[in-house]
Amino acid sequence: MPSYYEIPVIIPSYEPDEKLITLLAALQEAGIRHVVVVDDGSGERYASFFARAAAFTNCEVLHHAVNLGKGRALKTAFNHCLLTYGRVPDSRDGGSQAVPGCVTADSDGQHTPGDILACMKKLWDNPESLILGCRDFDAPEVPARSSFGNKCTRRVFRYLLGLSVSDTQTGLRAIPSSFMEKLLEVRGERFEYETNMLIETKNLNIEIAEVPVETIYIEENRTSHFNPIRDSLRIYLVFGKFLFSSLSSSVVDLLLFHLFCTLLHTPEGGLWGMPYIILSTVFARVISAVYNFLINYKVVFKSRERMAVTAAKYFVLAVCQMMCSALLVNGLYGLFGGVEVAVKMPVDVFLFFVSFLFQREFVYRKR
Repeated sequence: MPSYYEIPVIIPSYEPDEKLITLLAALQEAGIRHVVVVDDGSGERYASFFARAAAFTNCEVLHHAVNLGKGRALKTAFNHCLLTYGRVPDSRDGGSQAVPGCVTADSDGQHTPGDILACMKKLWDNPESLILGCRDFDAPEVPARSSFGNKCTRRVFRYLLGLSVSDTQTGLRAIPSSFMEKLLEVRGERFEYETNMLIETKNLNIEIAEVPVETIYIEENRTSHFNPIRDSLRIYLVFGKFLFSSLSSSVVDLLLFHLFCTLLHTPEGGLWGMPYIILSTVFARVISAVYNFLINYKVVFKSRERMAVTAAKYFVLAVCQMMCSALLVNGLYGLFGGVEVAVKMPVDVFLFFVSFLFQREFVYRKR
């Protein structure tokens, strides 16, 4: 059999049923040589399933004393695989090479041995890439909650992270060994961990490759432990830091803008022969930009570049954004009048979206 059959398959499992045993039997029949099942604190009621799993010659079972979540189960398995699996024969040249990583699969029968093998082969040929087994969410058999949730999430990913991933919630993933080491330190104990995994590919410049897989939903996915409300909130809270940074900076900017407008609105129209709106915009933006930069550098984008280099790029962007804001607000206020802050708000909302894209791709992105 090809060498990629040596890649271990990780199956986190919580309160399984007969579908786990059916999957394990199919994997053994397909010739997959290493399977690691993680019992995520299922309890005595489900002990017989894990005892039957351990009876398969290619399977070993790891146990959590209590339910810790899918993210923690994956970390437990990653650590085990990194310590256990070394070099394997390479059928291509008769030599040997290190196992390039692992493949994760769900225990509910959604992933076929053929699809798992396809991801294993893709990883063997692309040992530095994260491989995703991606489903077709336009297929008629896909439950509405899964289709809607995934389509929304992938739009968020495309904008906030610049990642075009067709299946953000797939549990079928082939993960390089070097990436597994990094993932041991990534936050997230439950379903949000798989979202954090995708975010980390952006931070580490890891390529993502997709493998089309069969779309299988058994009993409309009723046996899944993914709670669409609770776990979606956990996933979307991952993006809360982006919104907090921008919104809080906007609030600071607007309050300072209003304060400076009040202080600088003289009968002559401003200071030093300049319109007070432009002056107010400049003063407010300088202070809010420093605040925004520090939060983005430390918390949001977690930049790995030197602060001086990042600050210089941010300064260029901030100046351009400030000039655009000042000129647009001053021009629109001259045309329509009204309240200065009311004119400024829609202008800055538009510039916020433009600025985020530039920050993501130019200011904080690791080269």
